[in-house]
Amino acid sequence: MDVTGVADQTRYDVLIVGFGPVGAVAANLLGQAGVRVLVIEKTPDIFPKPRAIALDHEILRIFDNIGALDAIKPYLEAFTASVHYGVDGEPIRIVDMAQPPYPMGYVPSQVFLQPPVERALRDNLARFASVHVSLGEEFLAVEQDGSEARVTTRLPDGRERVVRSAYVIGCDGASSAVRKASNLSLEDLGFDEPWLVIDVLVNERGLAKLPCTSAQYCNGVRPATYVIGPSNLRRWEITILPGEDPKACEREEEVWRLLSPWLSPDDGELWRASSYRFHALVAEPWRDGRVFIAGDAAHQQPPFIGQGMCQGVRDVANLAWKLIDVLGGVASPSLLDTYGQERAAHVRELTGRIKAIGQYISERDPQKARARDERLRAEGGGKAPTVTRQEIVPPLAQGFFDAASAPPAGSLFPQPFVQAPQGLRLLDDVAGAGWRFAVRDACPDAEALARANGMRVLRFAANAADGYTETEGVLVAWFARAGVCAALVRPDHYVYGVADTPAAATALVRRLIDARQGNS
Repeated sequence: MDVTGVADQTRYDVLIVGFGPVGAVAANLLGQAGVRVLVIEKTPDIFPKPRAIALDHEILRIFDNIGALDAIKPYLEAFTASVHYGVDGEPIRIVDMAQPPYPMGYVPSQVFLQPPVERALRDNLARFASVHVSLGEEFLAVEQDGSEARVTTRLPDGRERVVRSAYVIGCDGASSAVRKASNLSLEDLGFDEPWLVIDVLVNERGLAKLPCTSAQYCNGVRPATYVIGPSNLRRWEITILPGEDPKACEREEEVWRLLSPWLSPDDGELWRASSYRFHALVAEPWRDGRVFIAGDAAHQQPPFIGQGMCQGVRDVANLAWKLIDVLGGVASPSLLDTYGQERAAHVRELTGRIKAIGQYISERDPQKARARDERLRAEGGGKAPTVTRQEIVPPLAQGFFDAASAPPAGSLFPQPFVQAPQGLRLLDDVAGAGWRFAVRDACPDAEALARANGMRVLRFAANAADGYTETEGVLVAWFARAGVCAALVRPDHYVYGVADTPAAATALVRRLIDARQGNS
């Protein structure tokens, strides 16, 4: 990675606007493939306080694929279960994580410290000579034609320049200048509430007072969220009531008053208190010709299961491999149309589920809140039911998938541990993360066709994968549940399609080859 105040003047394959975690992941994914990338960011350094706090196993898998996970691990901890308490102060629901063996090979839900994780994602770019970064450079405008986009920027010294690029990705946040310049709009999905987000570095005395799990206080008076972060970081999200001034709620004395049910000022150091409006918004469309948007530029959702940053990383993981295939000439440019199709539908579905959770948490009508508590306990047979965060996140439902395949097409392909010569390894370490053709039984014709078209073939039978022994039977069980003998897996780990016989597997690979070239 070349980091300069004024970046190289040549034409780029991709210009990324915004160097937060989403922009940094996009640059890593593209740089890993040798794509010529310029990242511009108008602020000179990383925001020093946490904003996002939760990640899931899909995102950790992507961090691992780009070689950044080892540097990030010191700032991760397992996300505790979140107990939802009703009007009477008793549990009405528990949101936990999937249990071992973990389907992606990682603890499925984790909390993290954003500033050092963001720094690690940036530092990881040093591995890729094709990536250039220009800090202090501001996006101003974009125009485009059939061959390129031309982006006007302002350099730190005030001079303007024009950067030429095949494609542009706006990862520049909720107030995205790229989105506005491209006339891409946000649709309001009907959630708008003011909340105060508080981060405290709690001392030992304070920690002794606090719950040992995360919590949602659905009390009908002032709903609140409590999250156990890494180390001694604890976060509260507290409803701002009608008539209260959000900025006044940020004052230190008011913050400690709101925290008084849990802590006193002697129990820790106030790190941050910021008022926000929790929104449910999604872009339509996500693309204007050669310009794409991702992350908060394309969607915003309430934070109740910690999916905000996860959604942004999913966006660029989805888009990056498609740009790589198109720029490399192995796929038709029409493949890029599926980015918005897939991500918009997924964001809408997940945001709807998060919004429903937020609405029941935020219920302030006492009678409706008590009815909610009774309904939830009834669903659990008289006690608080447990759901996993992973089952709340849906599969992809439409886009670049095999039309002839039923589920699990559109779902994430698992990643087991395998015994390799170097010791116990995750599958991606052995097989890579490009296009993969995974078979339970020998499919000679399909395997030969897949190899000839640049796909890695993985054979799983009797707990063996290409000579490596699977240690927990995760994929053997997956094939058995799905009732299939073969699966085509995309570079972002989503299943493109499945087949139940060797002949059907050959037909599946042929359909993918046609689809990549834009043939139906």
